[in-house]
Amino acid sequence: MKLTAKTDIEVPAAFAFGTLVDHPSWEREALRAGAEVERPPGTPASGTGAAWRVRGQFRGKHRNVLLTIIELVENQRVVLSLDGPSIEGTARFEVMVLSPRRSRLRIDVEIKPKTLSARLFINTMRLAKGRVHAKFESRLGQMGGRIKDRYERSQVQA
Repeated sequence: MKLTAKTDIEVPAAFAFGTLVDHPSWEREALRAGAEVERPPGTPASGTGAAWRVRGQFRGKHRNVLLTIIELVENQRVVLSLDGPSIEGTARFEVMVLSPRRSRLRIDVEIKPKTLSARLFINTMRLAKGRVHAKFESRLGQMGGRIKDRYERSQVQA
């Protein structure tokens, strides 16, 4: 299953990209959401090859996924691989310059099932694709809002 969404934010592209690769901030956010985040030993702290093992509840079940940065193009895109016991896939985050103070954030997520139960879950998501896509776009809009808030706070402090 593939999901794509984009949002325009009133933030310079370099700041938006910097926020995407601010790993400690995303780790704290995942912890606040109730997930456990662990860095596998021997992986770099940032850049290509950086990885996180994330455990948490999703739809009433305990889930595990390994996130690994497989591509990083400075100020343009970050591509993560997702690997879990029942799913695998990729998440591609792209930042495009629209103007010096405006950028577009685009996310493409592709998930493939590894098990029969994951296949049933993904097929159920396909049946409700309109709602799933609307929620995905809403979450991206919230993420864009958080990036914009962080930018505005950094401008006040500067």
